Amino acid sequence: MKIRKLAGQTAIYGISSIVGRALYFLLTPIYTTIFTPGEYGVMTGIFALMGFSLVLFTYRMEMAYFRFGAESPRVSFDTGFTSLVYTTVILSGLFFLFRESVAVILGFPGKGYLVGMGVGIIAFDALSEIPFARLRLEGRPLQFAFVRLSGIGINLGLNLFFLILLPWMLHNEDFAGMRAIVERFYDPNFGIGYIFLSNLIASIVTFGLLIGRMGGFQLKIDRKMWFEMMTYSLPLVLVGFSFVINEMLDRQLIPLLGSGTLEENRHQLGIYGANYKLAMILSLFTQAFRYGAEPFFFKERHKANARETYALIARYFLIIGLFGFLGIMLFIDIFRYFIDAAYWSGLHVVPVLLMANLMLGMYYNLTVWYKLSDKTIWGAYISILGAVITIILNVWWIPKYGFTGSSWVTLICYSTMAVISYIFGRKYFPIPYDIGRFFLYTLMAIGIWQLGLLIIFDNFLLDGLKRLMLLSGFIGLVGVFEFKQLKGVIN
Repeated sequence: MKIRKLAGQTAIYGISSIVGRALYFLLTPIYTTIFTPGEYGVMTGIFALMGFSLVLFTYRMEMAYFRFGAESPRVSFDTGFTSLVYTTVILSGLFFLFRESVAVILGFPGKGYLVGMGVGIIAFDALSEIPFARLRLEGRPLQFAFVRLSGIGINLGLNLFFLILLPWMLHNEDFAGMRAIVERFYDPNFGIGYIFLSNLIASIVTFGLLIGRMGGFQLKIDRKMWFEMMTYSLPLVLVGFSFVINEMLDRQLIPLLGSGTLEENRHQLGIYGANYKLAMILSLFTQAFRYGAEPFFFKERHKANARETYALIARYFLIIGLFGFLGIMLFIDIFRYFIDAAYWSGLHVVPVLLMANLMLGMYYNLTVWYKLSDKTIWGAYISILGAVITIILNVWWIPKYGFTGSSWVTLICYSTMAVISYIFGRKYFPIPYDIGRFFLYTLMAIGIWQLGLLIIFDNFLLDGLKRLMLLSGFIGLVGVFEFKQLKGVIN
């Protein structure tokens, strides 16, 4: 019943995540058609910095709210949210003041206006973290999905409005009489700025929708609660920074350390960023899982069979993740059309990044021990090690292998972190993971993928049937091993 409940909530969170990301994926071919790889590289680099900055702005206060919210919901919410309001005002003011300097440091001189809009996006996203966490902790996934999808819909609509509709109206003679009005809203030279502007407006609306669902709250800080929340969350800040380093640093270093000119390196970054989007398809499931699992883990921690439940959840997560990996790689010649053909030279990194994202998801499962035992400092240690691996190997491999080296660094980093978390978890908070099956299922999936590369039919229908049979074969093999357990869960 517990796993079914988690699956149900994860499905709702997943719908909002998958539908939202799917809509964004629909924008990817538009971006890669309208903008050059160099322009796409600028957008990729600035959004990477925004991901790093969001950790600084939130300092993982939402995780502290999960920890203390069940015991003191009102006090922990007021304290955590008020703390974020104060720090967000200060940090966003500083970033905005030095936006031009930040753009120069990133290697994008003259793009300070993009950094400025990025600061606004981060500020409202940071303020939305704890309200979103409250909806999750209170078990309100439908409201969570409504707010999330509303923001995504606005973002998508504005992107289409600025990048498709207005340019079409500007160059269509049927709208010649409206040209003066269109030119008030659209400047072709603003380019990728419309992507940031759309995101900023969507973030503001999302925050407004969330506040309207919070009921009564006060902007005040309980000092005792604040110190307890900060003590819990500060080690997780290091975890967050390390995660962003692992996830985003390569996109900061490729323009600086690549073997070509700055313009050529930006071009390579654009190709890498577009293919990274394909690999992120698998992260939709991971994100949906986290939304449902994080509050679930905290609620279940005092139950008698909680550890067995955590182990079973990790196994099912891996199975579904491997199914996603196979589905994408067996049909990669279809998925590649999410990006323009000019970016296909980077498709070889997709399987590596897919597996890296799967290992990251397993790492989330394997970190439950330090979050539940209040040993978050261990999360900081493991994440710092991952960041060191990421920095050293990227600095070493980017000049030699370009973004191909970066993709392998990502896989090595997340795999190492997952293994180390498992080893220390066995000592401090033993959970009976079936590691043998983890390895077996992973090898099965990789073997089936490789078999698909060896067996090729010239006939399109026969080749498609082959892929479906291989995917079904994986499901069948897993079903043989999991029959009794699945039957129990379904019943």
